[in-house]
Amino acid sequence: MDFKRRRLAVSLRNQLNYPLQFNPFVFSKLFLLWVAVGIVGGVIASFYWTVLEGLLHYLSQFQGLMVIPLMTVAGLLAGLVIHFLGDPGEMDLIVNNIRFKGGRLEPKNNPSMILSSWLCIASGGSAGPEAPLVQVVGSTGTWIAKKLKLRGEDLRSLSIAGMASAFTALFGAPLGGSLFALEIQHHKHISEYYQALMPALVASCSGYVIFIFITHIGIGPTWVFPIYTTPELNDFFYAMLYALAGTAAGWVFIFTIRKSRSIFEAIKLPIYVRMAIGGLLVGTIAYFVPLSRYFSHNELNVLLQQEFSLQFLLILVVAKILAIAFTVTSGWRGGFIIPLFFLGATVGLVVNQLFPGQNLPLIMVSCMAAINACVTRTPISTAILLATMTGFHQFVPIIFASLTGFFLAPKTPLINAQLAVKE
Repeated sequence: MDFKRRRLAVSLRNQLNYPLQFNPFVFSKLFLLWVAVGIVGGVIASFYWTVLEGLLHYLSQFQGLMVIPLMTVAGLLAGLVIHFLGDPGEMDLIVNNIRFKGGRLEPKNNPSMILSSWLCIASGGSAGPEAPLVQVVGSTGTWIAKKLKLRGEDLRSLSIAGMASAFTALFGAPLGGSLFALEIQHHKHISEYYQALMPALVASCSGYVIFIFITHIGIGPTWVFPIYTTPELNDFFYAMLYALAGTAAGWVFIFTIRKSRSIFEAIKLPIYVRMAIGGLLVGTIAYFVPLSRYFSHNELNVLLQQEFSLQFLLILVVAKILAIAFTVTSGWRGGFIIPLFFLGATVGLVVNQLFPGQNLPLIMVSCMAAINACVTRTPISTAILLATMTGFHQFVPIIFASLTGFFLAPKTPLINAQLAVKE
């Protein structure tokens, strides 16, 4: 029986690797495999997002002082899930496995990742669902590749394709999500796994269609930004100038993350105790500065629609940096890409308050691009993602700001696995 299964797997692999001889197109059966990975990723992302929205709606009823015990208990429960079901790791581990373990993302701890991240994100942690979904869908790509006996770059490409479909489902930008899955792997070499670009792009497109079809989220910008006026040549230079503020915030963010991580690593207590402490700290910040709560997907629209004083915006910048740092370093599960966009937008509003009369949408988008490129080392995909998510159709100024953040970033990246030399 095992022999027959092996023969079937080998037969499927051969059919995928060698297209039919009479096919006159570039299209091959590998294309169908990439589409299948994207469809599976879209279904998983839809299920994850639907449940998460329900939990967010329910737990959002807890306001005021109730936020502090809620997030403390949520941290404790999420820690217990990880303690008993296994540690699913963080973005560092995902990048490390892609680069140094042949692209193998293990699915065995996916239940732990899903359950713990639901608790962390829905209760108000300052980390988003992108990292958990990337792990879950990427490992599903690995599982499919193993079942078909794919090895080497084919296996790695399928894992990256799964990651890309997860990024795209949340960001709504197939090209940006595909490039992000590639760029996040290294702090300098953008195209290290260029073979995976086409699989990632195909999987992203199919996954995005499925995600939109199931969730009915709709197609269009994620955030309602002010309309950008007709661009001028000076805007490129202004974009780089504004990006300096975003880059400076990126440096502060990286420094805060590293200090917070060293403090929590020094606490020799079980993970559920550390996560409960993290929940207590983040909950306390959320009580005093409610806009710092959650991963800021909806809060960024609030920031755009209301008027805030300079004093409040400065407090919000500090509160959000600390909230993200305590969230991700105490063991809470989630990613910091969308929170970073929120932080960049807040810094942009601070710049606008200090220097009134400037081009507000250009300031905000420049700061958002710079801080994300500085922290994640993803200048190209960051520009594409922001252009799609903000409706900022003038792409070139964003590129100038993104490159400024990238080249002025600290030499040592925040994601340590990006720096390691591939053996």
